[in-house]
Amino acid sequence: MENFKVIIVEDVPLELKGTLGIIRNDIPEAEVIGTATNEAEYWRVLKQGLPDLLLLDLGLGGSTTIGVEICRSTKEMHPDVKVLIFTGEILNEKLWVDVLDAGADGIILKTGELLTRHDVQSVMDGKQLVFNEPILRKIVERFKRAVNAQLVKQEALVNYEIDEYDERFLRHLALGYTKEQITGLRGMPFGVKSLEKRQSELMRKLFPDGNGGVGLNATRLVVRALELRILDIDNLEPDDD
Repeated sequence: MENFKVIIVEDVPLELKGTLGIIRNDIPEAEVIGTATNEAEYWRVLKQGLPDLLLLDLGLGGSTTIGVEICRSTKEMHPDVKVLIFTGEILNEKLWVDVLDAGADGIILKTGELLTRHDVQSVMDGKQLVFNEPILRKIVERFKRAVNAQLVKQEALVNYEIDEYDERFLRHLALGYTKEQITGLRGMPFGVKSLEKRQSELMRKLFPDGNGGVGLNATRLVVRALELRILDIDNLEPDDD
């Protein structure tokens, strides 16, 4: 790894000391050209010299949004500067998404393995989305759940003989569309009477026992589709038309 310049933004003195120790002992190629404890200090330090890497904490002075804005502004003004987040915000997943959208090159959580030479080298080598094990574990868990949910949905579509039009019909019913509105969707070749017939057929498929003699309506049909994972409640989006 070639020599490079670093600015560290960290508002907790003890944690800043620890970060400096990691860099001094494990990453001798890094030259720390400045440190800052808040946004104003950071911009003053930046004017004195442009770093190759910004090592940025997110929770500054009790605010979780300042770090995101520092990342976004830095990337807009100096797109070649690498931004590696080194944060103790280990539970705020929305914050992780925000800072990635702001252009961060990676996120290292202050737990587990902490900051390593390998992480820093990966960022300096141009690798995007550099994460340490704690955040990777969460990402993999979410990925597994998403894949399993998709498999369950595919199985339900096959088992209950749900075609594309059934899925579109149910999805838009769940979104509050009327049958008249659904007939107006692009590529939906059915009138209201045909949709009513399709609804009756779906009730027969999804309630083979007749729902125990209890009356059925469109709302109960949609709830059943959600229960069977034919519809994904986290991905109920209308068609573009």
